Amino acid sequence: MLTAERHKRILRYLQVHRSARLTDLANELGAGLSTVRRDLKEMEGRGLLERVYGGALLTDTNSEEQPTKERIVQNAKAKRLIGAAAAHLVQAGSTIIITGGTTTEALVPWLADKQGLTVITNALNIANCLAQYPHITTIVLGGWLRSSELSLLGHLTMQAMQELRADQIYHGTFSLDPDHGLAGSFMQEVETDRIMIGAARELIVLADHTKFERFGPVRLAPVERIATVVTDTLASPAALAALRAKGIQVIVAGS
Repeated sequence: MLTAERHKRILRYLQVHRSARLTDLANELGAGLSTVRRDLKEMEGRGLLERVYGGALLTDTNSEEQPTKERIVQNAKAKRLIGAAAAHLVQAGSTIIITGGTTTEALVPWLADKQGLTVITNALNIANCLAQYPHITTIVLGGWLRSSELSLLGHLTMQAMQELRADQIYHGTFSLDPDHGLAGSFMQEVETDRIMIGAARELIVLADHTKFERFGPVRLAPVERIATVVTDTLASPAALAALRAKGIQVIVAGS
């Protein structure tokens, strides 16, 4: 296969998956690891991707990832069920954090009957949904706006979060691996999410089945930090069994 064709296929793969392991790309191309490493180095030099340990991720400039407002319709039924199941974990009178994402957004409508609830968020879509419920105290963190995700990130967000504490954090992750935990693909988002997770006593992950199939190159939190995972019926049984074996509560919505 010619170099130019390999580069096209690598870029196409990353546009679909956002990130990739070296071994995944080698299998996809039918090429050796040394060839793939050389291709990635060349493509990074052209600004097409970013190399990370063991793989690569797509730069925002070349991303074709759909924005939040379009992704909300994908796996919509599963996300609604996940949101409904997760809402049972929210206690009246508690303080929770909800990070950005379309799965976490599906949690908000199920909070309508929660009295004395305080919600901290760095996501404009979450804040907009919460505005419908004036009895819920909503704290919106400021920061740099990542337009595609409608999330606020960076130093200002992290500085504000350091002044706050919460009982639980509801996090919609980019990637969940039973061995390696949570991971992301965008460094500034991961840095912000680390601070937010650190401010909560309990981490609850909302993840549809696709999050078990992704590779996230930037580590966010070890699997031992997770208290509960709420997912759908299409999630890998082996992955769920591995999580349960580590003492993590697993809730399969719709089962």
